Amino acid sequence: MSDSNELPLLKSARREAVGALLIWLLVTTYSVSYCCAYGYNRDPQTLTFILGFPDWIFWGIVVPWGASTVISAVFAFCFMKDEDLDS
Repeated sequence: MSDSNELPLLKSARREAVGALLIWLLVTTYSVSYCCAYGYNRDPQTLTFILGFPDWIFWGIVVPWGASTVISAVFAFCFMKDEDLDS
């Protein structure tokens, strides 16, 4: 099916899926990379705590997941839209 014959609902769904996938990919890549770099093979004497979390967990998991929640909410409320379901 060519792009000109594609349903608007399908275009919108594809665009929203790509957006969600990009958010997931960026946050997952950052989180895994940061945790691998700062969580393993580390001297225990250098470990600090932020809000009760070890620093590498706070900056590698808590912050990116919190940010992705906010980004996903903005994406859902501002960029996603309802499409009319034609019969």
